Amino acid sequence: MPTDSPLVSFPLVSIITVNYNQPEVTCDLLESLTHITYPSIEIIVVDNASPTKNPDIILEKHPYITLIKSDQNLGFAGGNNLGIRVAKGKHLLLINNDTEVEPGFLEPLIAKLENNPDIGVVSPKIRYFFQPDTIQYAGFTPINPITIRNNGIGFNEIDQGQFDADAQTNYAFGAAMVIPVKVTKEVGLMADIFFLYYEEMDWMQRIKDAGYKIFYVHNSLVYHKDSITTGTMSPLKIFYLNRNRLLYMRRNVHGWKAVASLLFQIFVAIPKNMTMFLLKGQVTLFVAYSKAMLWHVSNLYNPKLHESPRMV
Repeated sequence: MPTDSPLVSFPLVSIITVNYNQPEVTCDLLESLTHITYPSIEIIVVDNASPTKNPDIILEKHPYITLIKSDQNLGFAGGNNLGIRVAKGKHLLLINNDTEVEPGFLEPLIAKLENNPDIGVVSPKIRYFFQPDTIQYAGFTPINPITIRNNGIGFNEIDQGQFDADAQTNYAFGAAMVIPVKVTKEVGLMADIFFLYYEEMDWMQRIKDAGYKIFYVHNSLVYHKDSITTGTMSPLKIFYLNRNRLLYMRRNVHGWKAVASLLFQIFVAIPKNMTMFLLKGQVTLFVAYSKAMLWHVSNLYNPKLHESPRMV
């Protein structure tokens, strides 16, 4: 069973966040990080080729950080991978730039990893920033190998202490997760072909396949500025969510389950979704969804679909 002994040393933690055209939001995160009690960190901000807002303001306000400027938008996976490759820490904290943290949030996460070498990833409890009594993440259920869908544990529940115990879970949450560098060296980095959505789920599956556990850590708290409601779905979101759901299936579901999943998508999910968009008059979303499906047809034999970048 995992142990929870206090930390006797404080290994260097590399905190990595990706900025895209949101320097003010990123600075808010960095300001919250100035108040944390963990004494040994480095902070790396990767700017994903922001088109209109100069990221230099981040470095001007927080000169102690390392700012990496990508010459192209690499997405969530590629941007984080860029930061991971220059990180010097023993552990990597990947955290969304639209989060803010509690001062003592990092110690429980690092203690869980330091005391339990069989754990490969940890995520904190995450609540909504604008509704701070409401949980966004306290773990994930397994992804159904047929429908390629799962549920968040505690999602949209008022926090009344019902998840105040650490628990093994199926997936960490990309908004805030800590991974030992030794694990990234063993399993590789996130597959940047995903660009947006499902990349951390794919990564978690590879980490589990390597024999590691994933844990939710209850006494570490992060606030996420994501909306509590789904909101309007943009064509970009529709394209990547649906393209990458099938991409996850192609990379991680095998044998008869892969056949069953493919049949479900072709005869149930795809017709249902396309019909729904048309009946609602959402033509732009219908087009985005269609492009997501056609992407798989045009990339049927693309070998890059099954590649994962390695540490160098």
